[in-house]
Amino acid sequence: MSRRPARATDPAGTAGISDQVFTLPNLISFGRLLGVPLFLWLLLVAHADVAAVVVLAVGGTTDWVDGWVARRMRQVSRLGELLDPLADRLYILATLVAFTIREVVPWQFTAALLFREMLLLGSLAVLRRHGYGPPPVHYVGKTATFLLLGAFPVLLVAAVVPDVATVAAAVGWGLAWWGLVLYWVAGVMYVVQTVRLVRAVRDGGGAA
Repeated sequence: MSRRPARATDPAGTAGISDQVFTLPNLISFGRLLGVPLFLWLLLVAHADVAAVVVLAVGGTTDWVDGWVARRMRQVSRLGELLDPLADRLYILATLVAFTIREVVPWQFTAALLFREMLLLGSLAVLRRHGYGPPPVHYVGKTATFLLLGAFPVLLVAAVVPDVATVAAAVGWGLAWWGLVLYWVAGVMYVVQTVRLVRAVRDGGGAA
């Protein structure tokens, strides 16, 4: 028996989620968002590589904090559900652009991740066209994000600290390639979910 995700306009699908804005988890997410331009400025303008590593590491390691705090303090909000994945994607995209400019990662790796993001944006556009909001975040996608956000500061260390470059590069690229694979697996899962949903709608609502 299959179940379709609740429509974005269906209040039953958002039970237990508040409309609060100024909550602790949301403030954490806002802080992570502010770290994105700071990281770009440090790496590309100021060339303060060590400080950029610190900002990137803090942004990556606090990926789970806002969600954990929201659940722990029962402060899950609609805004928070948007801010958390937004902060993740901005960190990933900003880091990829900066790393490609600084030649920390090859452009092919960046292109593979950007193409996945385009695929996901297309799926979201299809869902919105049929009156649905974004699908719930899957644990595969969260795992991929965690691996990528963990890989990026290690790769930057490999690029700017010659003494540990060999070890850091091995660890960083191990995390990065696993993250890329899982990122694409999650993307394919979202596309499959979108296709099934659209088919169910066209067939008259699908199975209950």
